[in-house]
Amino acid sequence: QVQLVESGGGLVQAGGSLRLSCTASGSMYSGMFRIKTMGWYRQAPGKERESVAVVTRDGNTNYADSVKGRFTISRDNAKNTVYLRMNSLKPEDTAVYYCNTVAGGWAWGQGTQVTVSS
Repeated sequence: QVQLVESGGGLVQAGGSLRLSCTASGSMYSGMFRIKTMGWYRQAPGKERESVAVVTRDGNTNYADSVKGRFTISRDNAKNTVYLRMNSLKPEDTAVYYCNTVAGGWAWGQGTQVTVSS
């Protein structure tokens, strides 16, 4: 079983920045992580989980319109880690942030809380 551990969240004022990390570990064969399309997701109170950003095995990226130009997703396959750099944060970015494979199949981690104050 693969475990996902997210970190890097916190409380920040509007306009601030954070960098989130998500590391996969556990039952993975060599090279397994690098072939996965990985995504960052978020869930705000009372709302459904939504996709924020995606990075393919080739490094191609895609973003939700709400974060385009402000967030940057990247990956380090040697570390089985995906990152989310978040700039110009807004109060509406407040949520618990998770990572996972886009195809699914890995258990969700506990996420990391991001709170943006106005």
